[in-house]
Amino acid sequence: MTQRESAKHIWDAMKTKYQWNARVNRAQLHRLRRDFEILEMKEAEGIADYINQVMIVANDMRNYGEDMPNVKIVEKILRSLTESFNFVACTIEVSKDTDTLIVDVLQSSLLVHEQKLKKKTGDEQVLKIENEGSSARGRGRGRSQFSRGRGRGRSKTQPDFDK
Repeated sequence: MTQRESAKHIWDAMKTKYQWNARVNRAQLHRLRRDFEILEMKEAEGIADYINQVMIVANDMRNYGEDMPNVKIVEKILRSLTESFNFVACTIEVSKDTDTLIVDVLQSSLLVHEQKLKKKTGDEQVLKIENEGSSARGRGRGRSQFSRGRGRGRSKTQPDFDK
């Protein structure tokens, strides 16, 4: 085999390998695009976890050659949040320029809102528990110091105001 034949052989082998890799990369990119499109925040998911998940898919797409500008990621995040974030997402879209908004800044704003939601939910739970506890008192057959029972007579501890 001459040097010319071996060089051509190597070139053909590389060409075949590259074409196969290009097809595989295209298929992977197609899968990642689909993953990116269907990605939505779940109700019990934290904002940091969700944004991390979006960034993993976006970075994988970039690694396979996809043009993935920051604005596309920001818009995807804002578009796919749970309903509890609708108000803050609309506020961010109106008040900030999403073309120049950085994912880290968006994440900070959403984390602040998430913390307020958690605090509000926690406060509501405390109030609910307190209300359930106070409304449960006074029910049933127990007697307070000045209450009359179900019978006809008066309690011995009740002051007699009639006299």
